[in-house]
Amino acid sequence: MSKKTAPQIEALTHRLSQCPGVFLLPPKTGGTGTIDTGAVVSDLILDIATSFLKPKAYKQFNTNSAKDSNWKKMVQIASWLLRDEFFIGRSELTGRILVLFGDRLRQLATVVKAEDCVYEPARREELVRVCLEVLKINPFGETKTQAADRLQSLDSLERARVMLEAKKAEEHARKVREAMKRKKAKEASAKVMRE
Repeated sequence: MSKKTAPQIEALTHRLSQCPGVFLLPPKTGGTGTIDTGAVVSDLILDIATSFLKPKAYKQFNTNSAKDSNWKKMVQIASWLLRDEFFIGRSELTGRILVLFGDRLRQLATVVKAEDCVYEPARREELVRVCLEVLKINPFGETKTQAADRLQSLDSLERARVMLEAKKAEEHARKVREAMKRKKAKEASAKVMRE
């Protein structure tokens, strides 16, 4: 049986919707939590590359900072996703998986709750597309441009950036309105004093 050349988005989003509850358990962080995220990643790398995760790489997933909890849970969920038969045995993906988990998911976790990647259809699709983008795999039936456009339309980081810019612009506009109001009041007061 030959390997498929590209995974279907629908199959991967369905897989995420079926994520077992154990991957949603709190990661071990600072003496609390249940799941050893490094062990989850190590098991995935063993399935992908038939080799063990190096100790330095393992250590990055076992931080004690509570702020890493959502990121580590997202890594656990993505580990479930990447255990799909399409990825198994593709050792060339190992380095990109570690980049995905270390950089891209850490960024995504700042604006998306990990559980949403299982329970919300748009966030499921976003996680799948983020994974495929970093792994440099185009979804079945899509060109690279189509895949990039679809990911951009779902991009939570971009949406958060735009919302922050809009909030800053509104704050700036409010300050300008207040300054204009103060200036008019001062001018009105000066006019009354002259008369």
